[in-house]
Amino acid sequence: MKQLLTMLLPGLLTAGMAQAQTNNKGTAYRNTIAVQATDTKEDIVRKAAHVVPTANQYAALRNEFIAFIHFGPNTFTRMEWGNGQEDPRIFDLKELDTDQWCRAMKASGMKMVILTVKHHDGFVLWQSRYTQHGIMASGFQQGKGDVLRALTNSCAKVGLKVGIYLSPADLYQIESPNGLYGNLSPYTTRTIPRPVPGRPFANKTTFQASVDDYNEYFMNQLFELLTEYGPVHEVWFDGAHPKTKGGQQYNYQAWRKLIHTLAPQAVIFGKEDIRWCGNEAGRTRPTEYNVMPYAANPDTLASFGDLTADDLGSRDKLYTANYLHYQQAETNTSIREGWFYRDETAQQVRSADDVFDIYERSVGGNSTFLLNIPPNRDGKFSPADVACLEETGRRIRATYEVNLFKGARGPAAVLDGQPTTFTTLNPANPEIIITHSRPVTINRLVLQEAIDTHGERVEAHTVDAWLNDQWQPIATATNIGYKRILRFATVTSPKFRIRFTQYRDTPVISNITAHYYKARPPRLQITRDSKGMVSIVPFNESFGWKPHGENAAKNLQSELDIRYTLDGSEPGAQALRYTEPFQAAQANIKAVALTKGQRGPLATQKLGMLKTNWTITTSSESATHKSQAAIDDNPNTWWQAADGDASVTIDLGSEYKLSAFAYTPPARSGAGLMSSGTVQTSTDGQHWQEAGNFVFGNLVNDPTTRYYPFTQKRPARYVRIRVTGLEGNSRQVAIAELDFFE
Repeated sequence: MKQLLTMLLPGLLTAGMAQAQTNNKGTAYRNTIAVQATDTKEDIVRKAAHVVPTANQYAALRNEFIAFIHFGPNTFTRMEWGNGQEDPRIFDLKELDTDQWCRAMKASGMKMVILTVKHHDGFVLWQSRYTQHGIMASGFQQGKGDVLRALTNSCAKVGLKVGIYLSPADLYQIESPNGLYGNLSPYTTRTIPRPVPGRPFANKTTFQASVDDYNEYFMNQLFELLTEYGPVHEVWFDGAHPKTKGGQQYNYQAWRKLIHTLAPQAVIFGKEDIRWCGNEAGRTRPTEYNVMPYAANPDTLASFGDLTADDLGSRDKLYTANYLHYQQAETNTSIREGWFYRDETAQQVRSADDVFDIYERSVGGNSTFLLNIPPNRDGKFSPADVACLEETGRRIRATYEVNLFKGARGPAAVLDGQPTTFTTLNPANPEIIITHSRPVTINRLVLQEAIDTHGERVEAHTVDAWLNDQWQPIATATNIGYKRILRFATVTSPKFRIRFTQYRDTPVISNITAHYYKARPPRLQITRDSKGMVSIVPFNESFGWKPHGENAAKNLQSELDIRYTLDGSEPGAQALRYTEPFQAAQANIKAVALTKGQRGPLATQKLGMLKTNWTITTSSESATHKSQAAIDDNPNTWWQAADGDASVTIDLGSEYKLSAFAYTPPARSGAGLMSSGTVQTSTDGQHWQEAGNFVFGNLVNDPTTRYYPFTQKRPARYVRIRVTGLEGNSRQVAIAELDFFE
């Protein structure tokens, strides 16, 4: 039992016994609670506050940051999904360094790794008894290799837990003439595992289940994975199905019994234990409740649909429930553009800013962060991936290993760093005050509820700091749950107050820590919209695969002093301060971010003429990338020709004397980059003069804006560009933006 601490501070009451299964109103603490037809809204809210995670779910939440590994034939075919008919020899692995994987994952702060032992193609990465479509039919280690065995051995060396992803979908078993998936075999009582001559199991447990051929096959493989590779802490079931056949159904209840028996410490993803966050981008909800409303009893459900709405667990959602069930979110995304490795150049890698930001938003938003790192064709994590993981780990340790509330005065149960102690607040005055003997400087606050014993209760809270002899709010948020990380502008104060302003039952808080993230002055980006409004903000990494819509560099900055000039001179501390978008036509803007005496990299942007009255015509355009995109002041959109012979003509609306033009290639596409061409000008649209022949090099490796100055100023209302050369993997020219300068 947890030791109960009596707090002698105003506004606090003693904690109730942690292992108690009911409160003073008789409501039991359970993983699933039924809602009765006679329950009032108040009854339902009270019941929701008594839904708690299982021991396995709580242990999974405490993992916080975990790894995903997609590896298989797709690594060598450069495909995201295989078709199940690949020759196993295409898995042309020569070397395998799972020790390197584990060193990098450990350095990042991860606590578990989930390996895709079988993806949708049906190819297996372990020495299964029940198929020859896998690593045993490849040339790796003369067919004797076992990626899962190598990984579990490496994990044991560094102390990482292991999970497995076994895809229920199986294209090999669908497409093969004698495949088991959807073969319309009868359901009969069968013994799992099926004996295989010469390969007995050390574990003598058996199961009787009424299943068809494919369910038996799947359970036989689960038995191998859960008995021959050490403890498994998560079993991951994907809901994706590239193809189905024969009305194949899954006997999940039989799978569930097998998993719970053979891996009693494992949680099951995609079923009752853990739910998908609803996207693959690293996008998080600002409010992520883990108490979910269900129409049917989730303890007996066989099929769990994806929950993707923005609001899943608010009071309004709870009122519709027949059952309330604890089912935590797992935020999954990839460090690279795609789940499988393709190459080192075209496949972009996330920045450490982006990964650290997702970490704070997911782990600090009541979910688990599952980050995929796909090994390359040399059997290693690529250097860029390793560098990102190591830098992310450095930031996590530098920020969160130092608790700036250590030694402070306040409720001992929330300041002792122990998740097993807690404080129950006084409902008449639900707040916590923490006082230091000297001022402390912080910009992060971590709050945790005692969810394993008292459920999720807090719905809204505010943090105040004692500044100028009064309380001033510095952060406001909604729920807390397992963990809430609050990010705010750096503040220095000897005293802080957390006020709980809305809750489902009396808040029970287990942990509060304070931290300081050392902000790095970010690289800036200077943009102008179609109305001529200029914005200067932290550079938003262009990660084109499933964008999450967040500006990570901006999110991580608690305060920034951005200085800029309009005439091309170097900005310093006395230059113009950027506070909001401003109007600007032609200008040579230079800007820099200043943070705590540090100076970030210089950003420059030459702004051409305003495009308000421009019109454009082209000789060709694709159905999805229209010509207007070339002059919309948005470099994320682009015009693409539909054929290989294209030109662009622009009516500037009035006559100007032009001195130069600029071409911005589509960085996200990398196709049809305009490497050479001719510029012509006209005052009447009928008579044309050549202004110059341009050549732009190295566009594929450096897809940044290129400038071409004319030898002399050209009077022009109309400008025509004829393309003569292209780079990239397309014969159709693409232009993200065209600019002209007087």
